[in-house]
Amino acid sequence: MKISIRYFASVREALGSGETIESSAPTLAALREELIARGGAYASALAHGKAVRMALDQVMSAESAPLRDGSEVAFFPPVTGG
Repeated sequence: MKISIRYFASVREALGSGETIESSAPTLAALREELIARGGAYASALAHGKAVRMALDQVMSAESAPLRDGSEVAFFPPVTGG
């Protein structure tokens, strides 16, 4: 299935603004694992020790959220205000 991925803040600095990929990942967690498996900047920016938030179709979502063809996923670090 086609998944549109957008990256924000420090994740964007490491990986660029985004991409559209073909994936068979059933959940957000599986998609993150798939991207980490690419190695290099992906493994570093999305590593499990890093605080990374995810949104599915512009809604903050848990890692267990199911993906579907045409989903838009966003990865970004937690945001604090001041």
